[in-house]
Amino acid sequence: MFDKLKTMQALGSLMKNKEQLAEAGERIKSKMEAMRVDGEGGGGACRAIVNGKMKLIDLTLDPSLLAGMAIDEKTRNLATALIKDAINDATKNAQDRVQELIAKEADALGLGELAPQLGGLLS
Repeated sequence: MFDKLKTMQALGSLMKNKEQLAEAGERIKSKMEAMRVDGEGGGGACRAIVNGKMKLIDLTLDPSLLAGMAIDEKTRNLATALIKDAINDATKNAQDRVQELIAKEADALGLGELAPQLGGLLS
């Protein structure tokens, strides 16, 4: 109960100092843009890199996978599945890292319990 009162007090003081909250939001957005998180599919046969805004930055396919794609449809379908897996893995990893980043900023502002709700402000 007292933790919630502390959080409400911190939130109240932040509302008085909106600049501090805006600066924290800008720091988070900047770090999200610079963040690079990887994921993989097929044990590394396909690797994807996304930023903290969940945008695909790079996609790498193993040369043997590429060679097989030219030959047969089954391999192309496998490659497609691996690409999806790598992108989904990288995106999940990035989402986790962004939540950690938001939690750190929320803690620094005295709003640790509100970190999940603060994530919605960045959309």
